[in-house]
Amino acid sequence: MSTLDKIAFFQNRRDEVPNQILAKELAETKNVDGIREIAANLENKNKNIRSDCLKVLYEIGYLDPGLIADYWSAFLDLLKSKDNRMVWGSLIGLATIADLHAHEIWGQIDHVINAVVNGTVISQVWGIRALAQVAAADQKYKQKIFPILLSQIRGCLPRDVPTHAESILVAVDQKNKKELMNLLESRRAELTPAQLTRFRKVLRSLESI
Repeated sequence: MSTLDKIAFFQNRRDEVPNQILAKELAETKNVDGIREIAANLENKNKNIRSDCLKVLYEIGYLDPGLIADYWSAFLDLLKSKDNRMVWGSLIGLATIADLHAHEIWGQIDHVINAVVNGTVISQVWGIRALAQVAAADQKYKQKIFPILLSQIRGCLPRDVPTHAESILVAVDQKNKKELMNLLESRRAELTPAQLTRFRKVLRSLESI
């Protein structure tokens, strides 16, 4: 049985469990050839196969980002897909490896920004993580990206404020932390008690920078 045969589609399954099991197997055995076979099918003519393969890759990214880092270009290409599932899936993939390939991602940063600004909630959650990692890699990158990160916090639903703030922390420094803190404070009143717990933790992290 080839690696591809183990994805959910070929197991006649509609859930994601086979893809998660395969990702864990490939990550634990560091099966580079198997991962390459999965990546080669990101452009398969069958939508379900494409989707399953992307799921396997970003699940590997959760476990061992280095194993999928070489596919940064494939993830970037998928941002141009008309299939929204492939777009947000590729943003998850990019978010897991952005610190490893920040400079390469910067080369197509406008595509990433566009996918985040015009994307779904899940695209924004993971795209913000990816953008923040790139911003953290270079001051020039930060000058362009940080205002966009702030605009995402400014316009997001209250429930997403703590999540986005946590993601952005990696790109915060002495020069920009006050602006972020002021923005967060302006949204404090909108948050529930549970959201405020995470919110306060972010503020404590900011104060220590």
